Amino acid sequence: MSTHTPSRTASAPGAARPVRLVVVSAGMSDASSTRLLADRLTEATRDALGPAPVRITRVDLRPLAHAITDHLLTGFPAPALQEALEAVSGADALIAATPTFKASYAGLFKSFFDLVEEDALEDLPVLVAATGGTARHSLMLDTALRPLFAHLKAFVLPVGVYAATEDWAGEELQARIRRAGAHLASQLAPGRAPEVPAAGEAPAGASGRPGGDGFADVPDFADLLARTGQ
Repeated sequence: MSTHTPSRTASAPGAARPVRLVVVSAGMSDASSTRLLADRLTEATRDALGPAPVRITRVDLRPLAHAITDHLLTGFPAPALQEALEAVSGADALIAATPTFKASYAGLFKSFFDLVEEDALEDLPVLVAATGGTARHSLMLDTALRPLFAHLKAFVLPVGVYAATEDWAGEELQARIRRAGAHLASQLAPGRAPEVPAAGEAPAGASGRPGGDGFADVPDFADLLARTGQ
């Protein structure tokens, strides 16, 4: 776990201390796309906060895997895990990113949040994010991540980000990341409106994928039947 406090000269609106932003990433490798997505969301949120001081704490779950398992079995957390759990419980906002396995979050991700104290996340703004090999699993933000944090009584932002493998090749993903960061910043700085998408930019829906009706490229069903001789 690492902590970084950017150099800021002004105080956060209505606050005498830096905003405590905790970023939990369940990437399965040292240089994972999940960690990359979490980092970009962190930067977008910090940029959207402007001059407000921000204290960023990154919690990578991969190095804590053995400690998480031991805590589940024994009930006693190792010091590094205890520090991570306390950071999450004391956060002003949370970015939570996980890879997608079997259309849901990673087991390591779930095991970590199983250890968070009851009511510790109550009313906490949470930005959910996930990565996966295909956009077909993007609804896991709504079917898996949102119910988890709703159960923990957190305030889950309506805008999440799902990044499929093909998304990294274009600029649309970064636009969704900026939008999500602006929404999280608006929760931390009252009166700051979320960034409005640029002209021609499709707003992200609840699943974090581009907005619109989503059916522009769907072939005519009657035509498909005609081709098969039906």
